[in-house]
Amino acid sequence: MTRRPMAGTLKDTIRDDLNAARRERDKLRTTVLTTFLSEIRNKEIDLGHELGDADVQGVATTAIKRRREAAEQMRAGGREELAAKEEQEAVILQAYLPPQLTEDAVRAMVREAIGAGAKDIGGVMKAVSPKTKGQFDGKELNRIAREELAA
Repeated sequence: MTRRPMAGTLKDTIRDDLNAARRERDKLRTTVLTTFLSEIRNKEIDLGHELGDADVQGVATTAIKRRREAAEQMRAGGREELAAKEEQEAVILQAYLPPQLTEDAVRAMVREAIGAGAKDIGGVMKAVSPKTKGQFDGKELNRIAREELAA
């Protein structure tokens, strides 16, 4: 899948990619994008309004997290082929998120927050979470924050 400049909203881009996947007879991408668009639609129904790009990215983050957790559970159950499929789906959805931050960049943000006066995990998370939303896993952020506070 080649990412091209966005024509309209992120949702429009996803729909275009779905149509391309259908034309290419790419079953996995077609299924993943169809499911993703229905998750977006369900969220819109719950909230009572159209989702903006940031909200769509939030839905993508949740969907990716769910798939990674499912992959972990399947690996624990010895179902490697199903775990691999879940991870492939997560990779497809990852394309709709902004580029991910590196661990070093996040560690620098955490140190900056501690330097600015954050003395506990709550203070660090409150300062850094908004800057990393959708670009870095929250569990990993928490781990880094704990490591830096202990240092």
